[in-house]
Amino acid sequence: MIRILSLTLAFCAGIAGATHAEVAIEIEEVTSPGGITAWLVEDHSIPFTALELRFEGGTSLDAPESLGAVNLMTGLLEEGAGDMEAREFQAAREDLAARFSFDVGSDTLSVSARMLSENRDAAVELLREALVAPRFDPVAIERVRGQVQSILAQDAQNPRRLASRAFYEAAFGDHPYGRPDNGTSESVAALTREDLLAAHEAALTRGGVHVGAVGDITPEELGALLDELLGDLPESGPELPGHVDFGLAGGVEVIDYPTPQSVALFGQPGLEREDEDFFAAYVLNHILGGGGFESRLMTEVREKRGLTYGISTDLVPLQNAEFWIGSVASANDRMATAIEVIRDEWARIAREGVTQDELDAAKTYLTGEYPLRFDGNGQIAGILVGMQVTGLPQSYVTERNSFIEAVTLEEVNRVAAERVDPQALHFVVVGRPEGLGEADAPRVTLPEVVVPEVVVPEVALEPQ
Repeated sequence: MIRILSLTLAFCAGIAGATHAEVAIEIEEVTSPGGITAWLVEDHSIPFTALELRFEGGTSLDAPESLGAVNLMTGLLEEGAGDMEAREFQAAREDLAARFSFDVGSDTLSVSARMLSENRDAAVELLREALVAPRFDPVAIERVRGQVQSILAQDAQNPRRLASRAFYEAAFGDHPYGRPDNGTSESVAALTREDLLAAHEAALTRGGVHVGAVGDITPEELGALLDELLGDLPESGPELPGHVDFGLAGGVEVIDYPTPQSVALFGQPGLEREDEDFFAAYVLNHILGGGGFESRLMTEVREKRGLTYGISTDLVPLQNAEFWIGSVASANDRMATAIEVIRDEWARIAREGVTQDELDAAKTYLTGEYPLRFDGNGQIAGILVGMQVTGLPQSYVTERNSFIEAVTLEEVNRVAAERVDPQALHFVVVGRPEGLGEADAPRVTLPEVVVPEVVVPEVALEPQ
């Protein structure tokens, strides 16, 4: 029996200077005969369906001795499945005018599918083969391994990527968040087919999947599709990692790298998504650094002083950690000044709060841009599955803007005083910034990164 829970969602909101945007969707919760659930928005106006899957765990499921296994495995899901080698699989997908994409991050492995109604059954069967029976052929493994190694080599020369890796390693230590999602050149070179099979079994399970579907499909059809697509996956996988505190306590760390422009990531502890102060902090972040050219940091660091082309901050609630994070790039002889200004603005907003005009402008923007996210079946399917991963109810779509509107000046300024901590603000800088003394900003020299050559045996090469 397919159980359906319906909720009609409709609201209007506007952006200053723009016409009002309206979203009206009906979400149905569908449970398949096999017990797999999904959220569905039916739309029979065109013969097309968008499907989004999120499997919990992502690269956090990598074993310490096989870093990069889940990422490499994900890259191989479309490189041959069942009886079809890579080129046969790609040709079959193209013949069906279907689109599949696979991606993975620290918390989830994502699968996106777009298919025409007339080819839906065949497209689902093809996608099922990719999820349930990937081949992991030796030639495909070496080809994708080479692509990953190339990315790692590029990252080793990219100051932004170097800063990101150093920031997360320092913030989260031995927790999976502190490890590189792609692995290291050494770990990727050592991965075996058995490592990929183990990663596949751990990362793709029925019990850890969330599904969003939008388009020309009924609840009954979706229920059958879910069992066909996912029914043969394992019920469960290994235990997911637990919560980890943000481990940076304030200060500046410099990673020496020969570049004329330094890059900095900075952050402090944040708020859980369920925290009663989250929406006030969300609005506060928009005013501080999340609001593009209208934010305080952009005004002070770029517009008034010309220290950077861009600066931004985000309030990040991961599945197992929460923190504020920001980024800025500046010439080596200006980075010290940029850091000083950022610290000053962090302290000023904690001390003085924001104005009513700033709060009103932030609310207008944040409530006005939200309906614009619901632009197309694929985007809506992504929103549906994202809400499930985050644990939000279906009613959130209608309630979200009211949560923003309910934030008062008193509340946002209390949160600024209690949650913004200038002393905890930590900077990781990659480059050769001037004016940051060794005592205040200890230097770290990066080890030389050697990327092993990937050699594919000639006998294993696919025909051209």
